[in-house]
Order: sequence, then structure tokens, then C-alpha cells
Amino acid sequence: MSDHFSGMRAEADPAIDLADLYAFPSPSRTGRLVLVMDVFPTARPGALFSDAASYRFLLRPVAVTVDHPGSPFELGADEYAFTCTFSGPVESDTGGELPQWGTCVVPEGESVAFRVDDERGGEGQGVRVYAGLRMDPFFMDVGKEVATRAERRLAFLPRGTNTAQDLDVLSIVVEFDVASQLGPASGMVFAVAAETVTAGAYPLRLERLGRPEVKNVLLSENGVDTANTVVDLRDLYNEEDPFGPGPRHLAAYRSRLNANLAFFDGLDDKTDWQTGPDGTHPLTDLLLADFLVVDVARPYAEDSYFEIERAVLEGRPYASCGGRSLNDDVIDTLYTLIVNAFRGPRVSDGVDRATAPAAREFPYLAPPNLDPPAPVSVPTASASR
Repeated sequence: MSDHFSGMRAEADPAIDLADLYAFPSPSRTGRLVLVMDVFPTARPGALFSDAASYRFLLRPVAVTVDHPGSPFELGADEYAFTCTFSGPVESDTGGELPQWGTCVVPEGESVAFRVDDERGGEGQGVRVYAGLRMDPFFMDVGKEVATRAERRLAFLPRGTNTAQDLDVLSIVVEFDVASQLGPASGMVFAVAAETVTAGAYPLRLERLGRPEVKNVLLSENGVDTANTVVDLRDLYNEEDPFGPGPRHLAAYRSRLNANLAFFDGLDDKTDWQTGPDGTHPLTDLLLADFLVVDVARPYAEDSYFEIERAVLEGRPYASCGGRSLNDDVIDTLYTLIVNAFRGPRVSDGVDRATAPAAREFPYLAPPNLDPPAPVSVPTASASR
């Protein structure tokens, strides 16, 4: 389920559990980038952001290099962070729910204050910030995705069931003018990632997130990776730098991806991706560059997830902004990529929209469901076998 519940640490403390990351140009204001981070899967009214963690959007300029061996993305040296922290609940003057306050420190050092659940958010020089309870924009038939891996066949139905139907999350939205916040030298093409870290002078990474379903699907244990049969790689992966894993566990991630990607390729009983002599899958290095890539100079597009990466794979110029919008059907895109390399029919999980579509104006996400269903229990493929 995207990045919801992606490891034992995340399940133990949902307030630091990164559920989703989105990055897209503003639909109405040229030169502005919108970043959205969802945390606390299946949050309910009264849920709070952690006052012991920092929530960080990270950006680095990136050059897209079609003929580059391995990853086609050359990251710039500069890194920009939007860091949000939260107070504990403040005593209410009205005797109602306890309010919470937040602060976002932007790359230029300005602190933007805001009250949680205030739709107006907080504003600074060229930046606007919102945080609060919203309806989960993610949509996916998790049960049939799990059945696909457990049964080793495409188990999706023409009309699927949205596992996230009517559920809520805690969301952080940052919208900013790129030139004024990052400077003209930063360019307009960025790698975007998110992380939660412990608050304080010596932060420890708790979770990291780039593309959806890297941990829960692509790095999942499906009985095909003979080199790693015991260790759940997700908690190890969550400790990695968002812009590239270190050497300590890199071989384990590569082994799992190589095995899983070959497995997914065979679900339609034909081979669309040719592995190398050593078993390396053509997508492994690209997917280990696990961040969203967005071109702010291109117009907003609702269905442009993986467009830049796909263009690189196909050796053509990319045609849209890339990144990931709130209404984009990323599960269909992911499964079509890994099953038939976009050479066959679109692979669909039968769910093509969220409970309520996201809007095109701040704070973008649909208002929360104030009477959400009971928290879901997400199955795993290993438990299903």
C-alpha cells in the first residue's frame, strides 16, 4: 500500500510512518513547486504529528543523462531541505480538541509557523505551508496486488476494491516559488525525497521515501530471492540516504530487485526485460535512484508519474513534468512497467480514482472523513503462501 506500514519501525509508531510523497508544478502558478508528504496511515480525528521527530522534504538539482551508464540521473551537490517540526498538543481555550502548532524551516532559513488543520496554513516569503488531517489520496486494490504475488499470476479484477477507501492520513503540504527559495542557479529539474528523523542535534533517520511501492512491492519477499530469505529489507532500506543507498547493504537490495523484477516480468508468461549475464535487471539501477524527478518548467500534468524515467528508457526526450500528482494512477503505471515494459496492454488493478479527487488549489488534498472505517489490516504475500 504505497509506503504505508513499510517496516516494523513504521508500524510501531504511525506518526513517523511515511505513507506517500508527491511533487508537481503548481497547476495555476508558474515557477512554483508543490510538495506533499502523507504520514500516519489510517489516522483518525485527533491524530497528532510527533513532537519528537522532524519531517523533511529534500531536493537536489538533477541532470537527466540518456547515455549515462547505470542511473540516468546526475545529482547536483547542493541539497535543499524544508524541515517541519511540531509542538505537543496545546491546551484548548474552548475545551475542545487539543490544537497543535508547527514550524517549517525553509532553505533560506526563514521559519514559517502554522496551526495544524488550519486550511489557510502559514505563509512566508514565496512559500506556503499546511499540515493536518486529510483524506488519503492513495488508491489501490491491495488484496489483489498481494494475491498477484502470492499466486504468481495477475489476479487483478476489472473492477477492484480501493483498500484506502474513506481512510485519512496526516498531510504536510509545502508550495514555494523555486527561484526565490532555491535561487536561479538551482535550475528547474529536481530529485525529490522525504524522510522522518529524530528531533535534536544528532538526528537519526527513521524512514525515507522516494517512489511509491519500492519497499512494499519491489523489495518485498516473494520467495524468489535465494540470497535473502530471512531479513525484511525494508527497515534497513529506511535507514539509507534518500538519494542513494550506501555500500553496506547495496548487494542485498540489488539481489532482491533483480529477483523480484524477473518474477514480475514473467507474470504475463513472456519476457519483456532482458537481464544481463550476471542476472542484473535493466531496471535495477534506475529504481535504486529512488526519488521523484520533476521538471518545474513543464506544465502541471495529472498523469505524468515515471514519464521522465520512461523517456530515458526509450531513448527519447521527455514530454511532461514527471514527478507525481495526487490523482495519478501510479499502481497501473508501475505494474505495466514491470510486467510488460509498456509493450503490452496497461496492467490495471481495477481502481482508477481515490475516494475523493484532489483539488487544484492549496491545500490540494480532499477534506478528511470525520468518521473513517476501522484501521485496515494489510496482508502480505509471504503470509498468503
